[in-house]
Amino acid sequence: MRLLRLAALLLPLPAAAAPPQAVLAIDSATRWVPFDLTPGNQLRFRMTVNGRPATAILDTGVSYTVTSRAFAATIGLRPAVSGRAMAIGGAVPLGWAAVEEVAFGGLARAGGRVAVADLSGIATGTADPVEVLVGADLLGAQALDIDYDTRRFRLLPSGRLPFRGTSVPLGLARDSGVFVSEVSVGGRRLRPVIVDTGDGSAVTIASEAWATVRPPAVRETTAYAVGLGGAIETDLTVLPAVRLGSLTARNVEVRVERGGGFSHRTGTVGRIGSALLQRYRVLLDPLARRMVLSPGRTADREPLRSTSGLLVAYEKSSLRVLHVMRHSPAATGGWRAGERICRIDGAPLPGDYLSSPLAAWPADTPGRVVRLALCDGGGERTLTLARFY
Repeated sequence: MRLLRLAALLLPLPAAAAPPQAVLAIDSATRWVPFDLTPGNQLRFRMTVNGRPATAILDTGVSYTVTSRAFAATIGLRPAVSGRAMAIGGAVPLGWAAVEEVAFGGLARAGGRVAVADLSGIATGTADPVEVLVGADLLGAQALDIDYDTRRFRLLPSGRLPFRGTSVPLGLARDSGVFVSEVSVGGRRLRPVIVDTGDGSAVTIASEAWATVRPPAVRETTAYAVGLGGAIETDLTVLPAVRLGSLTARNVEVRVERGGGFSHRTGTVGRIGSALLQRYRVLLDPLARRMVLSPGRTADREPLRSTSGLLVAYEKSSLRVLHVMRHSPAATGGWRAGERICRIDGAPLPGDYLSSPLAAWPADTPGRVVRLALCDGGGERTLTLARFY
């Protein structure tokens, strides 16, 4: 499993500004936007703000489009109003700045405002900074067609149906404007859930809702993720099936958000994230009140499961333990968050560790014995991998 980065952000309405003018090009259907999936499962692409190129994340879980403070300073944006927004992990300070134009694919918006915030918490797992989160204010007035298999998306006039699939209810939340839908677990429907392309997880359910649908004898562990407001710990399991309308999604990783978390504070019961959406071709059309899903190449693929129980971050030629998963081999072996690993099976960590075969060990084949040497003379430990959830 991956260390996930979560970008949901519910922003207060900005102070009054000149009404923005958004135009969707007549040929928008031909203007596909290529994207790549970051290690945190976010859709990353290129756009322009005031004519300047920017690296952006497509994020239907953000109320208003956000630029990073560093990028805003680079292109001369001057935040004039300050406030705070609800985010996963806690509140985030922000400002508002007027812009001349934002554009990507077939969409161009003249005027309006963007939020300005510190986006360092939305680290993608690479060295590339995130400069813009493109939110529901730009995405909600048209249909968004995401073809995960070919790594491209486009914007279409609302009402278009470019492919056949299963239709699931979709709308815009009354207060925040983010995309909302529903899921069913064990025959019980849960709603509203945020449809969040910026959330790297598959399905997240608030603990209060989970208590009403939790299957008997389900095997659970714990997990760790990073939101814009900080790190959070959740419970974690894999369900054999979750329903989206009449569509059955199989082998779905579900995170259970602790009481008082983001879902509780936003009046929702959870989120549908990119790890589930990327199994399908997806049409998000809130004005037509539908999300359409057509199975892709990975529709029923088993999610990657940790077999070690160690969630780690690569830092300066070493691995820092961020979290030890409950009931895991690492928990049994006495591992603790904060410990550092400098060698794996006797080999030092290379500069390209994250893309090297050496990085596969945390979720490798059960039964494999891994030798992990701690930094600063901490000795070597062995860890026998096993399936524990």
